Amino acid sequence: MTGPSDAPTPMTFDELRALDAAHVMQTYGRIPVAFVRGAGTRLYDTEGREYLDFLGGLAVTALGHAHPEVADAIADQARTLLHVSNLYYNDIQPRLAAVLDRLLGGGGRVFFANSGAEANECAIKLARRYGQTRHGRERFHVLSAYGSFHGRTLSTLAATGQPEKQEQFQPLPDGFRHVLLNDVDELTKAFDDRVCAVMIEAVQGEGGVHPTDTAYLQAVRELCDERDALLVCDEVQVGMGRTGRWFGFEHMGVQPDVVTMAKALGNGMPIGACWARSEVASAFVPGLHATTFGGQPLAARAALATLAVMERDDAPAMAARAGAALRAALADVAGVAHVRGLGLLLAVELEPPIDAKAVAATLLERGLVVNAVTPTALRLAPPLTVTDDEIAAAVAIVGSVLAEQLEAPDQGAVR
Repeated sequence: MTGPSDAPTPMTFDELRALDAAHVMQTYGRIPVAFVRGAGTRLYDTEGREYLDFLGGLAVTALGHAHPEVADAIADQARTLLHVSNLYYNDIQPRLAAVLDRLLGGGGRVFFANSGAEANECAIKLARRYGQTRHGRERFHVLSAYGSFHGRTLSTLAATGQPEKQEQFQPLPDGFRHVLLNDVDELTKAFDDRVCAVMIEAVQGEGGVHPTDTAYLQAVRELCDERDALLVCDEVQVGMGRTGRWFGFEHMGVQPDVVTMAKALGNGMPIGACWARSEVASAFVPGLHATTFGGQPLAARAALATLAVMERDDAPAMAARAGAALRAALADVAGVAHVRGLGLLLAVELEPPIDAKAVAATLLERGLVVNAVTPTALRLAPPLTVTDDEIAAAVAIVGSVLAEQLEAPDQGAVR
């Protein structure tokens, strides 16, 4: 065995795959590559091959892989204090909460967790507690949209509007209902006296990168105000500057009651957060919700360093500029039907009958990491630090693969 200061012994891909098959729960249909190192927008596999990462760990590494300032902060904190229980204060967590509260306009409080699912779990419990305290036990229903994705815990899965992900885990918790996205009439009909909250994404990331209409989200805000329910914005994938604003809902001109965050918050360090207006947050008192690791010093320090770099370098402006350049370049590629999304969270809808999964596999072989977010669309979520040269290189790879596919559409995955 290696000592604590030694790096793991290098293994070939076949050795790693065998070890994974023998000891790891097979919950992912893994793509046949193992990454061992990253730097900026670049990834390197076990065989030393280099890739352009235009997926960013699913919109996580917003500042790129191994960002030096974030890495230095993590290393310093690891040598100082890794963890203390939330029974006590630590000197990082409240600093991070203050930054997030400021970015969200102030007047709120934050609960820290370890993931987006946990942040959404917190939001659901908080909404139920707030609604039942004000209106009685029956005020516990949550409305969310078909196509949404809010997590894999039982309650966040119940909130997720994708029946195919729910089927194997029935019966799911009660009190969750789904409506068509951007349909105000259907939302209004479903919005009865039992509803404590509407949970919504400004852009449905896992659902195919579909932005919510501005008028719709504004109508949700108005209905929540009229009926004393909470507007919960799930910003797990779109938050922290990715859309060209700090938060996706800012494009729609609304102010939520509750906001959940994760993914890019720690630039790869697992951390999630649930912000709520102080009046709403006060529905939680000691003992009602808790977590062992949420907001612990190491994760909070990583997030604090990430946000410091993002604010200094104006991450939203970086995303807006690079996103516009990437979108424009992709729109000119033969085989691309259209490009949708906001900032640097984009879906490339392909001309039929091009298969997105086959194209994504071929792009990986050519050194570009993306994923098929639907059978007909590729998702791109590169670091906000992506350069013009990297955008040009990525678009050239996409163009060459799609050109081959258009020449031989019946040949399956191109090589």
